[in-house]
Amino acid sequence: MKLTGTGQFHPVRWRLLLASATMLFVELALIRWAGANVVHLSYFSNFILLGSFLGIGIGFLIPATRGQWIIRWAPVPLAVLVVLVRAFPVQVRQSSPQIIYFTSVKTTGFPEWVTLPVIFLLTAVIMTAIGKITADLFRRLPSLDAYRYDLLGSLTGSASFALLSWLRAPSVVWGVLAAAALLVLGGRRNILRYSVPLTAMVAALFVETTTVGISWSPYYKIQVKPLSPTVPEYTISANGVPHQAIVPLSVLMQAGSPYRQAYDQTPANPHKRVLVIGAGNGNDVAVALAHGAQRVDAVEIDPRLQQIGAQLHPAKPYADPRVHVHINDGRAFLERTNTKYDLVVLALPDSLTLVAGASNLRLESYLFTQQAFEAARDHLTPHGAFAMYNYYRTSWLVDRFAGSLNDIYRHAPCATTFAANAAVLVAGMTTADQSCTQTWRPSGVVPAAASDDHPFPYLLHRDIPTLYLGVLGGILLVTLVSVRLTGVHIRRTLRYTDMFLMGAAFMLLETKNVIGFALYFGTTWLVNALVFIGVLLAVLGAVETRRRLRRVNLLPLQLLLFGTLAAAWLVPAHVVLSLPFPGRLAAAIALAFAPIFCANLIFSDRLALAPDPASAFGANLLGALTGGVLEYLALVTGYQALLLVVALLYLGACVVMRFTGRRPDAQSTSAPDGMVAVNNQ
Repeated sequence: MKLTGTGQFHPVRWRLLLASATMLFVELALIRWAGANVVHLSYFSNFILLGSFLGIGIGFLIPATRGQWIIRWAPVPLAVLVVLVRAFPVQVRQSSPQIIYFTSVKTTGFPEWVTLPVIFLLTAVIMTAIGKITADLFRRLPSLDAYRYDLLGSLTGSASFALLSWLRAPSVVWGVLAAAALLVLGGRRNILRYSVPLTAMVAALFVETTTVGISWSPYYKIQVKPLSPTVPEYTISANGVPHQAIVPLSVLMQAGSPYRQAYDQTPANPHKRVLVIGAGNGNDVAVALAHGAQRVDAVEIDPRLQQIGAQLHPAKPYADPRVHVHINDGRAFLERTNTKYDLVVLALPDSLTLVAGASNLRLESYLFTQQAFEAARDHLTPHGAFAMYNYYRTSWLVDRFAGSLNDIYRHAPCATTFAANAAVLVAGMTTADQSCTQTWRPSGVVPAAASDDHPFPYLLHRDIPTLYLGVLGGILLVTLVSVRLTGVHIRRTLRYTDMFLMGAAFMLLETKNVIGFALYFGTTWLVNALVFIGVLLAVLGAVETRRRLRRVNLLPLQLLLFGTLAAAWLVPAHVVLSLPFPGRLAAAIALAFAPIFCANLIFSDRLALAPDPASAFGANLLGALTGGVLEYLALVTGYQALLLVVALLYLGACVVMRFTGRRPDAQSTSAPDGMVAVNNQ
């Protein structure tokens, strides 16, 4: 088959774009949907991501002449996964003395040793089918032309899902769009075979969407239930876990209520200006107004939770003109505002999900670091106070936070404990600015404070919990077995060891950039989506640059890559945070995307010379899976040190490439874009 012109329309290119868009869209939808319906997959978002990389990698490694049955039955595993989870709602209790998971649900459904492997394997099979469709189209184009359209498709899928998140579209909309795309990709021959399972999937999602009280935010599946037909009280569940409760002001103001402690223990404080981080449905905002606040800045990351409070809270706190709502990440708000407050309250800011693409960073992680507590102190008036409260589950977590406050304010904070391991910590600027009924005393050895480089407040020690090690070991074992069972010739794939190493390095580099932007600009879904789109644009820019070059001198590029990695490693986060917003944005973009551009210029050159670009791409994806596993090293080393691992992986790739990577094949896919190269199978 020939293409007569670079810019000429050809259906293969547009089908490849659609297949790639569908692949990324389904991956993102599975991460969101599975996390919303299988409790604690919210805390293991890269569990689905790793399953996706495994499936896509295998799909690309299967030769074009084999595996057509996978394409014929592509929608079946997707329908099975959706129907299985909807028919048997799963709530998996993960308990560990090493790390805390916030939940108060009971275990239901199948045991976790059944549920988690089944979900992982179904995800891998789903993505193998879509990956196989994409790979077969990929092989019909010159390598860089194919990669170009693959990236354009990924951009389309990522932007589409971001748009649906902004619109707060329910899951049935995701299902309808995925089903429509798969029907087109399946073609007329498979229309009936695809229609039955896709209809079952959409029907299951329709039932979920039409359940009373269900709505979707960019972070959660939210369900609101009234507690009483006569009293305006409601429970709000997020991803199936009880998360918040809307109660009347009279209940919030009862003697001994946790909501009152910040005010009762700072009696000399005027409480005129109050900052509430984690404003949620408005309980804390209502209490601040009841204590005479003249201005309340209410910061809430989830727009749907704030909207529910505005609609249902009996005190109508968000309707008060003294209240100013900020839909934003709390740490990002602290970094941008210059306002001084009499009282800053961290009000139950425990999320039930992770930042997508960052395996262990929760939405609130950067609120509980030493630097965050210092930022809050810097926004207090001379006699102001800081307060935080939550159901901390264990005494060592209270000690960690109280110890941080003790170091920052130079005196012990007030510490009021309640049932169910709840505690309120209040620290005045001086001891005269707080009036304690109980003063914090450590229950044992005080754990080290979390930091911006190691933002894991719920992890007791710098280690990888055995729970994680077991799951990650199982994933690697399944990967090896799956590659073998699908008939992939491992020896042939070894010639793409450099592509494998580059995939692992790129995954770690991408994770580091997501983490960095979350710190600099907030852990919001919008920041996260823009980072991923920015990464894809940087990669696309590298591909477009390589397409216009006759030859690439690798050595200067490699030196530039390691130079940009060194710059990213040497520049500390606090230096970037200290810059004004325009400078911070410019510095973050330069430090994050310069190494990505250099690395992908090298990758594009290697792909252009690969005798079998689809297999090379598959090896790269399996490398990305390995990078996702290596990401857990951050629990020990912190995130900045991941750049050293990235550099080592790229160094290994460069060494391997020197011996195997730049040998053009006689039928290499480095043919001009107007011609389709022949692939050796």
